[in-house]
Amino acid sequence: MRGFPCNTKLLQRLFAGLITLVLLAFSATSLAADSNTTALLKKAIDGPQRTPAFVKRDRYRHPLQTLEFFGIRPNMTVVEVLPGGGWYTEILAPFLHDQGHLIEATFPQNSSNPFLRKMADRYAHKLAADPQVYGRIEVEPFVIGDYMALGAPDSADMVVTFRNLHDLIFANVHGETTDLVLQKFLRSAYRTLKPGGILGVVAHRANPGDPPSQTHMWGRLPQKWVVDEAEKAGFKLGGSSEVNANPKDPRNIPVWTLPPTLNTKDKKKYEAMGEADNMTLRFIKPDYSKQAK
Repeated sequence: MRGFPCNTKLLQRLFAGLITLVLLAFSATSLAADSNTTALLKKAIDGPQRTPAFVKRDRYRHPLQTLEFFGIRPNMTVVEVLPGGGWYTEILAPFLHDQGHLIEATFPQNSSNPFLRKMADRYAHKLAADPQVYGRIEVEPFVIGDYMALGAPDSADMVVTFRNLHDLIFANVHGETTDLVLQKFLRSAYRTLKPGGILGVVAHRANPGDPPSQTHMWGRLPQKWVVDEAEKAGFKLGGSSEVNANPKDPRNIPVWTLPPTLNTKDKKKYEAMGEADNMTLRFIKPDYSKQAK
């Protein structure tokens, strides 16, 4: 008895169709998970715990789009580095409250620097004032250039830092700019993240080719230089987004000239420009165990 003739092209089409159905089913599952994440993020962003002055910055800082781009999920362990006044803490804390874990790497209250000690006290009082929102946060002391641990090895799903990468650039005794402190932070983040974990960075952007030795004094860094530094520490660039870009910013002035600081006499001019232009980068700690299979 003769079998059916083999039509290679037909089999290829059938196989391609099967793959498409599988991918569509997978995509539907992913979209459902993303929809849940988006709903929880919007709830946190719209929540009553947020400071009204912070909410006004949303149009420049795009917290929903930024955190979705990083790939955050409500069941993650997330480390926020140098939270400042807690702009993103007000969003991350309620978002991660029920299923996840938020660690804040911030200046210790016993800092020898009076300014940093004042910032640490203010942040600690903020957390203590609303235990229902912030009561589950774990605080990790973070001393720039000294104790920069972020947690146990392979313990976090995500490390995020917003608009403070320039604070990790210093000049040595010869006046030469060094990346040693920045590398210490990046390697600490790499060590703390699980394989496949994400480092999310929002940083004030300088013009391409401008030297970091100059731009860090404006609160800015060139994007390619930041990518190179992260890759030097072992990370791989997972993607970049222009969600926090601002084409009105000339990128050659101190970021404190622009909102919200407006350290200038011509406040009206720079208020109209908006906040500084920012790069938004997602780095990944490679999972070499998967690559070996």
